[in-house]
Amino acid sequence: MRIAVVGAGGVGGYFGARLAAGGDEVTFVARGAHLEAIRAGGLTVRSPLGDLRVAPDAVVPTIADVEAADVVLVAVKLWDTEDVARQLRPLAEGGAAVVSLQNGVRKDDVLRAHLPESSVMGGVCYISAFIEEPGVVRHNGSLQKLVFGEFGARAAEPSLRAGALLDRCAAAGVEAEVSADVERVIWEKFVFLVGLSAATSAVRQPIGVVRGTPGSRALLLDVMREAAAVGRARGVDLDPGLADERLAFCDTLPAGMAASMFTDLRRGNRLELPWLSGAVAELGGELGVPVPRNQAVADILSPYVMGTPAGIDA
Repeated sequence: MRIAVVGAGGVGGYFGARLAAGGDEVTFVARGAHLEAIRAGGLTVRSPLGDLRVAPDAVVPTIADVEAADVVLVAVKLWDTEDVARQLRPLAEGGAAVVSLQNGVRKDDVLRAHLPESSVMGGVCYISAFIEEPGVVRHNGSLQKLVFGEFGARAAEPSLRAGALLDRCAAAGVEAEVSADVERVIWEKFVFLVGLSAATSAVRQPIGVVRGTPGSRALLLDVMREAAAVGRARGVDLDPGLADERLAFCDTLPAGMAASMFTDLRRGNRLELPWLSGAVAELGGELGVPVPRNQAVADILSPYVMGTPAGIDA
């Protein structure tokens, strides 16, 4: 299978390298120091499941350099989605299936606004991975899973392209499954991610502190309940006890775990806040669902969205 991976960071770098090792023709789109390092020495993935190395010629600087693809995996930061979607149109019109592995629930709406609707498949990933240094991706732990599937009426029938991608994941040693209700899967992950990112970033402490303090624990639960309520208002079939179940899951996480948004906040980097609690606040307003906790988080963290302002200590 010809696979283009747009964004060779932790997510794209890891899954793309696994698929390449499984025999697929994988092309990575990268930029900056990461691009130059891969060009010089290839892409290295360090993982408890076995290290990998992808040859330097597997990377290109722009989507236009990808001649053709059967599948495109989108793994860029959410603020780059619209720009990437516009550039992907020739590949999508050429028959490529586009699968976003990004966080958030509006990513596929953005893709469909610029691409043929039939080209977009839903997807989520479960992994802890990051760029350790230019040219090197570090995978933490053993979790590495993809879930993908068709949207709407197309999900009711077997999908040849989803089945083909599932087969390639199996050949690469990537845990994967095809979902008949991928929108629900996306929202289930979103509810948890919004809670983890909002609570750890607003409190500026990892999950152990957040869940162990009554006030911040309540914040975590309320943020997730609001996100789930918005999803239900949009017609997504979310279990009424989803937020409570996700809170119980948070109790099983390593105490030092925090969302990537909290890491970005500490480093002074740009935040995905508008696509997380910000998206819950915006959707809640559109749908008439009260979301005061998410709105408060979005307001509190708003000065840091574009990075830590000069003279401010995050």
